[in-house]
Amino acid sequence: MQLLIVDDHKLFGTGLRLLIETEPGMKVVGQASNKAEALALATSEQPNLILLGQNLGGENGLDLIPALLAAAKQAKILIVTGTKDSHAHRAAIRKGAVGLIFKDCAPELLMKAIKKVVQGELWVDRGLMSELLDEFTQADKVSSYSENIAKLTQRERGVIALIAEGMKNKQIAERLCISETTVSHHLTSIFTKLGVTDRLELVIYAFAHGLAKIPR
Repeated sequence: MQLLIVDDHKLFGTGLRLLIETEPGMKVVGQASNKAEALALATSEQPNLILLGQNLGGENGLDLIPALLAAAKQAKILIVTGTKDSHAHRAAIRKGAVGLIFKDCAPELLMKAIKKVVQGELWVDRGLMSELLDEFTQADKVSSYSENIAKLTQRERGVIALIAEGMKNKQIAERLCISETTVSHHLTSIFTKLGVTDRLELVIYAFAHGLAKIPR
């Protein structure tokens, strides 16, 4: 597994690198402290996982997510942050990150998050997940969600489960032996039936109403 660290605190990044490289099978292929370095390394090294800091010396690391995903086609992004701004955290997942963990977490929890994200799971701090679920279910009380769920086909339920695991459309197409266009059609139908607007809302809806299990 090849990892790229993007964080403007070089001491933190170096410590993270030393921690990661004690784990068999993990290799840090680069360490960047700004957007230009991050994009150059993502393009040249094609990492499997990018550990991305939220603040990059005055630049917003979250704005870099789409460009990093375009530069490193197979990469997943795990946000490593020191801030508790849940609005920014939700924005990160909407932009394409599949996980978020706090810098003050225990080392073993960080390593678990890295492994889970690479395996295709969504990793979100349990406190944030609880907040998202509470927010979503409060907003959902006025809707007849049971009727909406009943409209889903079995194939659509399967697509939702894979979305909740953090899979992209191409991965879902390969898993289900269908085209990416068909996956897109399924998602359009799912969004309409459930009344959600993006993948993050879909994942939270799925967790809230038993269509997928919250990662442990």
